[in-house]
Amino acid sequence: MLEQPEFGRRLRQLRQQQGRSQADLTGTGMSAAYLSRLESGARPPTERAVAYLAARLDLPVEAFELPADCDLADALAATMGRSDPEGDPEVRDMLSHALANAEDADPTTRWQALAQLARLHGALGDRGPERDTLLELTALSDELARPALQVHARLQLARCARGLGDPRAARRAVREALDLGARHHVHVPAAELTRARMLLVSTEAELGDLAEAARLAAEVHAAVECERGPLAAEARWTLATVRARQGDHAGAAELIRHAIEGLDSHADLTLWMRLRLAAASLALQAMPPEAERARSFLDTLDAVLPLVASPQHLAEFLLLKGQTAFLRGELEQARAACRQAAEGRQLLFYRDRVRLDVLEARIAVASGEPEALARLRHLAAEAQAAGNPDLAAEVWRAVADTLAPPLTPAPSSA
Repeated sequence: MLEQPEFGRRLRQLRQQQGRSQADLTGTGMSAAYLSRLESGARPPTERAVAYLAARLDLPVEAFELPADCDLADALAATMGRSDPEGDPEVRDMLSHALANAEDADPTTRWQALAQLARLHGALGDRGPERDTLLELTALSDELARPALQVHARLQLARCARGLGDPRAARRAVREALDLGARHHVHVPAAELTRARMLLVSTEAELGDLAEAARLAAEVHAAVECERGPLAAEARWTLATVRARQGDHAGAAELIRHAIEGLDSHADLTLWMRLRLAAASLALQAMPPEAERARSFLDTLDAVLPLVASPQHLAEFLLLKGQTAFLRGELEQARAACRQAAEGRQLLFYRDRVRLDVLEARIAVASGEPEALARLRHLAAEAQAAGNPDLAAEVWRAVADTLAPPLTPAPSSA
């Protein structure tokens, strides 16, 4: 029989492979506290406890004699076999631990485990560990010299880098992925290839090369212009974002309207929701901002959010709600939404994290806090120093707007 802490790790692995919670294993033969101490390694297992657990898990007692750390494939199967592994730190930690103790594992199995671990980190908002895992995944792909794996790893790395606010690294990774795919004739599904090009559009725009972003976005849009459905909607959304950054807010509004009208909620309810979040965001970026239009889009999401919104989408919604309330002069509502959005701050992409910081600073300025304006200027300088001129320009506009005459709070409903 394994000794502690090996026994506790093996018990936890076997339990998670079946998607069972600790509560599922407790009963008249074992208390929750004792089971917890067994898994943590704080108590040695008795023959009676092992027999009880084997019966509850419908496994032979011999299953507890195998070390958990040597079987990366089991840990990978446990994470992939669960109906909803995302957002579960216990599952992430199990896979991470198995990887750390399986250096001699088959490289292909290790690649699959790293890809899954990166997804788990991303779902939990652990952007730094997600990037580190994807860098390891990319290096392993290169060692294996398998172009399909190299393309996949780089596309995931590009998305992560963009979320971290590093558009240069994102652009480099997506360009490498597209070049590898073309050079080695890698079969990349058409939808994935189109989304990769949309990602390149976003990075070019964030780096301030709006001409190149517009050219690429127009190419993507032209390829799906006569189509309907999710991919066409995403292409119109991408082009709308570029048009907004070029100052063509009317054109952006028209494109996002077409995107919304061209997508049935039954085709992709999550994208249906995201398009309305995007439309609200574009309305707030117009000059002057169209707060009422943004509010109308957000109001349509009240019934949908509980059904499909991830914690990240909910944080985005609350940020937009706070920005809208602030522009309408509703400082208390803006402050409340801001506090709620801050609870999911780690899930937001870099641009939205900066926007949340900007909103908090603007509320503080409107509330008379003396240091808030300096904080707002510092945010603009930080975005500029980070090599994100597009975002820096947005924050400097917020500084200019803040120096304008103060908002008049909306009259109380009382």
